[in-house]
Amino acid sequence: MPKILRIINRFNLGGPTYNAAYLSKYMPSDFETMLIGGEKDKSEANSEFIISSLGLEANVLPEMKREICITKDVIAYRKLKKIIHDYKPDIVHTHASKAGALGRWAAYNCGVPVIIHTFHGHVFDAYFGNTQANFYKLLERKLAKISTKIIAISENQKQDLVYKYHICPDEKVEIIKLGFDLERFQQNIDEKRIDFRTKYLIKDDEIAIALTGRIVPVKNHMLFLKAIAQLSKLSTRKLRFFIVGDGETRKKVEENAKSLNIDFVDFNTEARPALLTFTSWIKDVDVVNAGVDIVALTSLNEGTPVSLIEAQASGKPIVSTNVGGVSNVVIENKTALLSESNNVYQLTQNLLALIENDNLRKQMSNQGIDFVMEKFHYSRLVSETADLYHYLLAEKKRSVAPLMAIQKG
Repeated sequence: MPKILRIINRFNLGGPTYNAAYLSKYMPSDFETMLIGGEKDKSEANSEFIISSLGLEANVLPEMKREICITKDVIAYRKLKKIIHDYKPDIVHTHASKAGALGRWAAYNCGVPVIIHTFHGHVFDAYFGNTQANFYKLLERKLAKISTKIIAISENQKQDLVYKYHICPDEKVEIIKLGFDLERFQQNIDEKRIDFRTKYLIKDDEIAIALTGRIVPVKNHMLFLKAIAQLSKLSTRKLRFFIVGDGETRKKVEENAKSLNIDFVDFNTEARPALLTFTSWIKDVDVVNAGVDIVALTSLNEGTPVSLIEAQASGKPIVSTNVGGVSNVVIENKTALLSESNNVYQLTQNLLALIENDNLRKQMSNQGIDFVMEKFHYSRLVSETADLYHYLLAEKKRSVAPLMAIQKG
């Protein structure tokens, strides 16, 4: 039975954790899997419920942190080497950057037959300055050389990796889209809508718009705030906006909201209706999506934006910047209205079009469910990944056979 060692950056609330969990839980029974990950950052929501709800056990390496720390990284690397030495995996499959660097290097030095890495996004745009970004590109090129296969989660991401950033050749990249448990977004919708709108004091005639995710610079919440400031003057409808999540720039976003004269509230400390509500993390995103009318995204860069997949599974229209893998997970002008990155006028006009037109919202709501259920359900993710594992193991066996024959001769 082939053994898989699956290594993920950290167990935070997000697409990579869900996908590592689904691949560990639902991989065919002819594979054995061990799951390892680092600890989440303090500013991130806990994802232990994802692992426990699937009946999985995961090994946590507290030294494998998001930020670079030579001392902790060395300790994490040595621990990974020991785990690989003891477990003797046939495949090491890493997810995201830190796990990809430490895990692939450890696997290579331990002689693991098949080494796979999934990019769940990249840090080449909108995260760091040119010097740091160039360092990461150089590092990823070196790591790609010791990888058996690179998995991109969208066609756009593959184009970036191969042609824009020259990380690896085309033939080394396999596209396997992410997969999720999407049925829950279609269950008890009316009940969830009432629960959310009752809790956050949303009236029946108010249009609610939510932006969900980490509050960090790359998510560009300032663009959302500028749109809110304009929409409060342009729209004829009663509006409520929600920022669902938390992160390192939360205070700065609140200061920016204040500077734009946006009435806002932290609902966890003051339960009152306001134009903009900060909810912090909400575990049940399906309840959020049921309760709102439009889902927004304003990022400067994205891999595969999970919030937009979940929005369509919930039957919600989307307004988003057209960055990274966004165009690969929506149907433009059918399930989502897209605007250029950081273009406040376009974003505002797209939001205004949906806010003012009830029929357009309803029309766009109905077109996303079948689309995402077919393309982004976890069963497809697991099936395609298992097929890749079988193929790479067979290829490895075929390449080793002639060498063994020569040695015997």
